[in-house]
Amino acid sequence: MSEPAAHPPYRTWQCADCGYIYAEEDGDHQEDLPPGTRWEDLPDDWECPLCGAPKASFLEIEV
Repeated sequence: MSEPAAHPPYRTWQCADCGYIYAEEDGDHQEDLPPGTRWEDLPDDWECPLCGAPKASFLEIEV
């Protein structure tokens, strides 16, 4: 039997406008995003909860 596929590591994203951090591993309980919610699973029209910047304004960062 083969091993189950490994899950890719969680990533972290930062709003280029206000600095808000979205970490996939943590989710965002204030936005009803459970831990483990992947960036690609957020709707395309999702906005920064602090400043309203569009999802396209976020940059992936290393932590």
